[in-house]
Amino acid sequence: MSTTTLAASQYTTTTISTAGFALGLALLGTELWRWHKGGSGAKSAGPGAPGGAARDPKALLPLGFGIVCGILMIACPAGLLGTLASFLRWGGNSVGDWAMRGLTGAQSTTLGTAATPRIDDKGSMVVAALFCVLFLLRKTFAKLIKGRWWKGVLVGVLLCVSTGTAALVAQQIIEGVNGIGAWAINGIAKGEIV
Repeated sequence: MSTTTLAASQYTTTTISTAGFALGLALLGTELWRWHKGGSGAKSAGPGAPGGAARDPKALLPLGFGIVCGILMIACPAGLLGTLASFLRWGGNSVGDWAMRGLTGAQSTTLGTAATPRIDDKGSMVVAALFCVLFLLRKTFAKLIKGRWWKGVLVGVLLCVSTGTAALVAQQIIEGVNGIGAWAINGIAKGEIV
């Protein structure tokens, strides 16, 4: 049996508390409930309004895309995105702890310190391009879409730092983005077909 030792630079280490994780689950559950019931304000706004019909898969796209963006932010070791992810995680842990102590009297504990896969040099090209496009198109998105996207970002930042299913999803997303970046460099920029 062979063992593989991974370099520490391949991972970025982050910590999440039980309260932060609970806050992420609460946000995700709330958004999924709203989606199941038909969105916010769909009946009062009339037909064709944002919010949509109940269980319309398109209504989940901003939330899902926000979750992916939150996961990618956690995978950034530094820079603006990594710093923003750290701030959001700190805020989620703090607000979750305040709510947990206020509601239950119990103080949160560290759920775990997880090492999430890190964006490599090729994946960082994809992440930078993605966030540049989002920044340039930000004025074209409706307020409801922006709200769902930001909630998704917070959910992604809070839930992907675990050792369970959320961590497996995060690993697949990060490795996929790294693969897309490698494909873009080799296939598009260098003209190499693998």
